[in-house]
Amino acid sequence: MKPVAIFRFSPDEGPGYFTAFLDAQGIPWRLIAIDQGEAVPPGAGEFSGICMMGGPMSVNDPLPWIQKLCVVIRDAFVKDIPLIGHCLGGQLISKALGGRVRQNAVKEIGWSQVFPIPSAEAARWFGADTGTAFTVFQWHGETFSIPMQAQLIASNRYCQHQIVSFGPHLAMQCHIEMTPPMIASWCAHWAQDAAGLPEQPNIQTPDVILNQIDQALPKLRQLADQLYYQWVTNLKH
Repeated sequence: MKPVAIFRFSPDEGPGYFTAFLDAQGIPWRLIAIDQGEAVPPGAGEFSGICMMGGPMSVNDPLPWIQKLCVVIRDAFVKDIPLIGHCLGGQLISKALGGRVRQNAVKEIGWSQVFPIPSAEAARWFGADTGTAFTVFQWHGETFSIPMQAQLIASNRYCQHQIVSFGPHLAMQCHIEMTPPMIASWCAHWAQDAAGLPEQPNIQTPDVILNQIDQALPKLRQLADQLYYQWVTNLKH
């Protein structure tokens, strides 16, 4: 089986639980560390799926690898090679397929909930629990528009476009890949993102985030298992 390509854009935003899930399923993967200068492959054909992680940059930044990666995304889309994007990764999918990325009205930092939008497509990804709110992790200030042929399947009041899907592809504004070490690292390195902002439901301080790990992480794992399992069923062999 061809490996799943995992594009990493920051050493602090690795694949986390995603690779643990792949390993448990016996699915090979290859990390492509853009943050260490690794080259973007010319196309998607050598992979069974394409995964993109988060990062502190914007897809609108003039970084040379962004356009190259958009070529890979479009190649995967044409060949029905499944795409999955977490936060920045979801924004890259939107940009590559004709969407736009802009500042969101507010930042989202910490644990939050997203709400499935009842539909056959949402049921395909979430299973029977399309009337239940799901726990996710957030750390973003931008949002993406829904790209061509995609359908919004989860939303919340602070950022409307949380999860969109189209065929075998999934673009997420939120994070479902988090692990305790990743959360601790983000809280230590990027605490200033929440500093000075008024206390509100969409912004949590690092202390609040860390104190809620034991309660929130099992719920996040349940959602990750559901979405990742559905995603890998479409991998190209």
